[in-house]
Amino acid sequence: MHAAVIQTADAPPVYRDHPDPAERHSDEMVVEVLAAGLHHLTRAKANGSHYSSKGVHPLVPGVDGVVRDTEGNLRYVVLDDTALGTFADRTLIDPRRSVILPDGIDPVRIAAAMNPAMSSWIALRRRVEFHAGQRVLVLGATGNAGRMAVQIAKLFGAAQVVAAGRDTTRLRALTALGADETITYDQIGRAADVDVVIDYVWGEPAAGAMIPMLTARADRTAPLAWIQIGSVAGQTAPIPSVALRSARLQVVGSGIGSVPARDILAELPELASAVAAGAIDVRARAVPLAQVAQAWTAETDDRIVLVP
Repeated sequence: MHAAVIQTADAPPVYRDHPDPAERHSDEMVVEVLAAGLHHLTRAKANGSHYSSKGVHPLVPGVDGVVRDTEGNLRYVVLDDTALGTFADRTLIDPRRSVILPDGIDPVRIAAAMNPAMSSWIALRRRVEFHAGQRVLVLGATGNAGRMAVQIAKLFGAAQVVAAGRDTTRLRALTALGADETITYDQIGRAADVDVVIDYVWGEPAAGAMIPMLTARADRTAPLAWIQIGSVAGQTAPIPSVALRSARLQVVGSGIGSVPARDILAELPELASAVAAGAIDVRARAVPLAQVAQAWTAETDDRIVLVP
């Protein structure tokens, strides 16, 4: 079979021949890969920059995907730490870490959407007690995951969703996806009275937003849940201690380790159904796996999905 292989952390993947996978245990299954998303997580785990990466090379990247099992079922699968990911013609999965998909779904659409959509879906379902009628601010709303967070917050019944980012052109497009208001980071005080912040930014922008928001809140004793998911602006944020003392602020993270695998898996069927039904707008671009080297560093607003 063919696969994308990364020899060292600083090298791009190379499309080449690779040994076929073989089942070694009763809880393993060889499957045919139909579509695998090229996510930020995929790159970060491959180059060792993600906290969950084991730094083992060579490896076949790919953290999830849509596959066909030996009985003809389509499955969305999330892989555990492995050197044989989904960027291959075939891979090895634990079927307990997968969900069977309905007939007629678009594998490319599912592979593009599940990973970025999962971040806010899991955060609102499993990391805070979110309920319909609450107000949400999405920091970093113009990225792929941020766009989906706007839609998912609305899908869950948010009374107001404020989308924040730097690119005003991209921000304006979010009103069609459910954003009630769009703001840049220097206008953050206008979102002072939200109940939940979904933060894909972190770093200086997040730290700089906290004090203006907390100062402008009409009632500082009203709970504010700040969910840290991504860190595109920096791995650390210099949060002033007064931010934690002057208001009822709760900062939590949402990601691998903070949410048990069983909880993540429990959410996948409903999320997959929402994506398949068109409840979440998906930007996907299918690219042949043979072109993985070019796709690895491509800059695009679409989520690249590799298809063998």
